[in-house]
Amino acid sequence: MVLTFVTGSANAALSEAVARHAAQTLAATSIHRFPDGELYVAVRDSLRGHDVYLVQPTSPPFETHLLELLLLADACWRAGAARLTAVIPYFGYARQDRRAGGREPVGARVVADVLSTARFDRVVALDLHSAPLEGFFACPLEHLTAVPLLAEVVGGDAPDRVVVAPDLGAARLADRYARTLNLPVAMVHKTRVTGEEVVARGLTGDVRGRVPVIVDDMISTGATVAAAAGALAEAGARPGATIVATHGLFVTGALERLRALRPERVIVTDSVTPPDAGGGGLPLHVVSVAPLLADAVKRLHEDRSLADLLVHG
Repeated sequence: MVLTFVTGSANAALSEAVARHAAQTLAATSIHRFPDGELYVAVRDSLRGHDVYLVQPTSPPFETHLLELLLLADACWRAGAARLTAVIPYFGYARQDRRAGGREPVGARVVADVLSTARFDRVVALDLHSAPLEGFFACPLEHLTAVPLLAEVVGGDAPDRVVVAPDLGAARLADRYARTLNLPVAMVHKTRVTGEEVVARGLTGDVRGRVPVIVDDMISTGATVAAAAGALAEAGARPGATIVATHGLFVTGALERLRALRPERVIVTDSVTPPDAGGGGLPLHVVSVAPLLADAVKRLHEDRSLADLLVHG
């Protein structure tokens, strides 16, 4: 089968980089809106009998990018694609993987069910908020991780550091970083008051005199990181933290909130489009996941193992 890449509009630069690393080009597409607001998509190149990889993070605005993904998938299927894989570097609604109250939806399950209507043979995702999300999908899910790439940038030459999980949900992720960097782990206990307000309630682990490496799967508003930084300072941690996350959404004043913390570095990937002008004064380091995604696609295309690229535990 011929290997073919198709992209939506959510992060075309990443899609182009993935295709380039796989020694391919993107199939020609058209995406625009009709006067009434409806989306129109079309694939201009022949896909009949091809092994198609549709690259589209479902980043904000989530509903637009999800609908693009679904419409492009249908266009590829109707154009005769022999195999269709969704490559979703950032999976929106992943944090809605359970009900906090009694009358709420499980948003991640709803999105996974919607994706099942798109006739994908497989989904490739990157550092999901919760590994058990795999069970929500009707088709196989390949759960890749960018932790080795990010840990390499963090570096392991400063023994006076400590890896910090800013909440319980990041505890396993922090353990993976700590093993890779050979550093101790601490964890902040937080309470979320609203979507933009977080309160730190306690800290487990010894951080006194150490420089924190705060790790999470994503940075959205930055409130969780800010609350963790406050708790770490009160516990005697040294200033100049490194903040690391796979997905840098940076919404609702996040850049300003993070700049106020005066971090040494903020390290994210290009799973979603990075902020303009390098973060507006934030010491932002963007690591490309294009080589990782291209490697995974080539292995899938050739029916080779992905074991060393996947999240385990």
